[in-house]
Amino acid sequence: QLQLVESGGGLVQPGGSLRLSCAASRVSSDYVNIAWFRQAPGKEREGVSCISSSGGRTDYTDSVKGRFTISRDNAKNTVYLQMNSLKPEDTAVYSCAGLITSVQDMCRMHEYFFPYWGQGTQVTVSS
Repeated sequence: QLQLVESGGGLVQPGGSLRLSCAASRVSSDYVNIAWFRQAPGKEREGVSCISSSGGRTDYTDSVKGRFTISRDNAKNTVYLQMNSLKPEDTAVYSCAGLITSVQDMCRMHEYFFPYWGQGTQVTVSS
């Protein structure tokens, strides 16, 4: 069982920055792949970024490359998504999801693989 809680969403002007946090309950064994997803009104949920259990492997969807950075602090069981140069099209509900795996460097970004989800946090980019 894995519990996830997001925080850090809000309203920001275009070009601004936000940092989202995903706090996970402790997993005593195996590895935890964490990914961020977002869903805008009227659109399908899409994978934004993922990070492996060690933090050594990351991936991003093309539309956020160079603007978003995912990282993790395993001492705090927390994954962060630093979002810079935000655009109105980044407006969405952002959710983190977790996958417990035996593969240390796994970094998946398709919702099909993730059984554990947080409640989501709203990010609105508007002037």
